[in-house]
Amino acid sequence: MVKRILMSVIGVLICGVAVGFFKRAMFGVDPFQSFMAGLHSVIPVDFGALYVIVNVIMLLFSLVFDRHYIGLATFVNLFLLGYIAEFSLGVLGDLMPDLGIPGRSVCLAVGILIMCVAAAFYMTADIGVSTYDAVALIITNTWHIGKFKYVRIITDLVCVATGVTLYFISGGKFSGIGAVVGAGTLITAFFMGPLVDFFSRKLARPFLYGHE
Repeated sequence: MVKRILMSVIGVLICGVAVGFFKRAMFGVDPFQSFMAGLHSVIPVDFGALYVIVNVIMLLFSLVFDRHYIGLATFVNLFLLGYIAEFSLGVLGDLMPDLGIPGRSVCLAVGILIMCVAAAFYMTADIGVSTYDAVALIITNTWHIGKFKYVRIITDLVCVATGVTLYFISGGKFSGIGAVVGAGTLITAFFMGPLVDFFSRKLARPFLYGHE
C-alpha cells in the first residue's frame, strides 16, 4: 500500500509538471481542456467554477457506476494538479523565455511522454484516478466495452469534437481556434491512450508487482 500511495501521489504531481510543459509548448490544450474551453465559450460562468461543476458531475458518474475509481489520487488531482501546472509553467517560462518551433516541439514531446508515464503509474496504483480518466476506465473495466487504449482515443476525440463544435456555436472565429485545439491536442488524443497502456505494461506493473 505504501508503494501504491507513492505511485499515486507522485504520479499525479508529475502529471502537473507535464501539463506545464504542454502549455509551454503552445500547440493547443489537451482533449479534456479542449472540451472545457468550448464549454466555457457558451456558458457564461467563471472558468474555475465551471471546471469544478464539470468535475463534480463526472465524480457523480463514477460514484453511480463504479466508485472504485474514486480515491486519494482523485482528490490530489482535483485540488493540486492545477497549481503544480501553473508553477511548472512559470518555472519553464523563466528558464526558457524565448522558444522557437524546435524548442516548443521538444516541450510538447517531453510533456506528452512524462504525462503518459505518470498517468500509467497513478492508474496502476489503483487508489483513485482523475474524474476524466475514470470515464474511460469504467467503460473498459466495468462495462467491458473495448480495450482502454482504444476507448481513451474515442473519449479524447469526443472531447475535442465537442469543444470545437461549442466554440463555433458560440460565434468563435477560426483565427482563435488555437485556444481550443491545436497539433498537440490531436497528438494527445490519438497517442495518449496507447502510450499509457504501453507504460502500464512495461513500467508501472513491473514496478508494483515485480514482474510484467
